[in-house]
Amino acid sequence: MAPFREAAESGYSWGDCKSYQMNPANFAEAFWEMQLDIEVGVDMVMVKPALPYLDVLRAVKEMSVNPTAAYQVSGKYAMIAAAAERGWLDERAAFLESLTCIKRAGADLIITYWAKEFAGL
Repeated sequence: MAPFREAAESGYSWGDCKSYQMNPANFAEAFWEMQLDIEVGVDMVMVKPALPYLDVLRAVKEMSVNPTAAYQVSGKYAMIAAAAERGWLDERAAFLESLTCIKRAGADLIITYWAKEFAGL
């Protein structure tokens, strides 16, 4: 179960997210979906999950006039937090690096579980 679903106690009783999420290997599908969203008048385009899709985020930023949002999902948060808990890395340095990479890739807005920590810096 994903960290968010576990915290919210909202896990699936059957199936998985593959039925409604894009195939991560199909780069063209992301742009087709983005174009459909823009045609119906979205206010911004979002890339989720942000960190493993920095290439898509950069391409979306270059191809869209809309603001580009990036969502750093709970799984990536949990991955860094768990590694820090075990002493494998410095959590602050790791989350700052991940947010920097997302911003550098083109995000105008980043949704992250480290928002409070970042705001306090």
